[in-house]
Formats: sequence, structure tokens, C-alpha cells
Amino acid sequence: MFSSLINLVVPLNLCIFLMVLGFVLCLIRFKRSGLSLIFAGILWVLIWSLPVTSILFGGILENSYPHRPTAQYPTAQAIVVLGGATANNRINWFEPLAPDSKIARVDTAAELYFQHKAPRILVSGGALSGDVSEARGMAARLKTLGVPAEDIILENESRTTHENAALTVQQLRDHQIRSILLVTSALHMPRSMASFSKYGLDVTAAPNPAQITIPDDKDFSLFIPNERALAGSRSILKEYVGVLVYWLRGWV
Repeated sequence: MFSSLINLVVPLNLCIFLMVLGFVLCLIRFKRSGLSLIFAGILWVLIWSLPVTSILFGGILENSYPHRPTAQYPTAQAIVVLGGATANNRINWFEPLAPDSKIARVDTAAELYFQHKAPRILVSGGALSGDVSEARGMAARLKTLGVPAEDIILENESRTTHENAALTVQQLRDHQIRSILLVTSALHMPRSMASFSKYGLDVTAAPNPAQITIPDDKDFSLFIPNERALAGSRSILKEYVGVLVYWLRGWV
């Protein structure tokens, strides 16, 4: 259900669907209705290709739990990191992807760990493709950053945010952990916090820095269609649809 809704509302997909449906209606003598659908499809793509739309609707999500300096976070019993890579971990949504302009969720978790905010890190995420889970990949990265293997807990089975929460909570209870710092992207944090808080944990949001911000580019315009804005619209819409679906299913 979730994936189907996401695929439907993705701007290009919905535009094509509405244009085809509109064309069919025009052929069977419902020209006015058909043209209205065609116009609606084009308008939907145009709206989501504008950076101002991403900054408005993405900003609502990202600013729900603002990123803070590491020193401002309270201590907890563990840091929980969720798998995923919003916008390929780029620092700014609208800028080209470059190796030196990325910040992964595990980097944020490692910083919290080395600032003694929690003595353990739990990494959560199953294998979305292939045999290596996201959790194992994140654990390997943490080890290269200097986190001891004995301080890393793996949850290898989850494939959705709901499963992240449900399966991670089992692991936390096994280790008698009740307070956590939750690390994910700022965009993903509202749905993640709602999912984890349902289990009665003491959860503090510790998101990566916001990505959907105005770049330092004099040629950038909020009102000129932008390829990155259109490409990134799926991630924003996914979160809004996700919150709705999770609420309807009683997961938040």
C-alpha cells in the first residue's frame, strides 16, 4: 500500500497517469474533463520542480526536530542509527553530489559516541539488495571511525521505518536500554520519532543537519524549475504519505 501510494504521487508518475487518462477522456467526448486532468498533471510537475516547494514542505519536516550541536544533546543509554541515505547524504539538497560534501548518519552517531553521549550504538537496517545488510555496512563504517566492535549492536532484518522501530525495540529491551538518541536524516525524523515513541522509550531526536536549504549560489532562484527539486520531491512526498499510512495502520 505504502509503495503504491508513493509511486502514484511521484510528480512525473502522476503527471503521466493524469495525461493519459485525460487524453482518453478527450477521445470519448469528455474533452473538458480530459483537458482539466492534463492541465492538473502538468501543474503537479511544475509545482514540485520549483525549489520553493521543496523548501516549504521539506522545511516543515526538517524543522520539526532541528539539528543541534553535539554538546547540547543529553546523555542516553544508546545511540540508534537508522539505515538510509536521504539525497545520497549530500550536505545541501540543491548542490551537486561531491565526496567532500557528504555527511552520513553514522558520522553523526560516531560524533555523539566520542562526545560520550552514550556508551553503545545500535545500527538498524536489513539488506535492501544483495546479502549485506545496511546495519553491517554502518557497523563497518563505525569501526573504521574508531568505535569498538563490542560497543556496536546490529539489527539486520528491518526494511521499513516501522520495522526499524519494532525490531530495534526488541534488541533494546534485551540489553535493558530505555533511553536513546535517535539518528536519521532531518527529513525522516518526524516519522521515525513517531514510530519509536509509540513503544514508550525515552527518545531524543539527534538528526543529521537539514539538507533542504538555500544554497550559497548567486544564480539560485526559488522560482525557477530545478532538476534537483523535482528529483528530491519523492523523498518529501514519501514522508507525508508515510505519516498518513502509519497513522491509519496504528503504527504511530
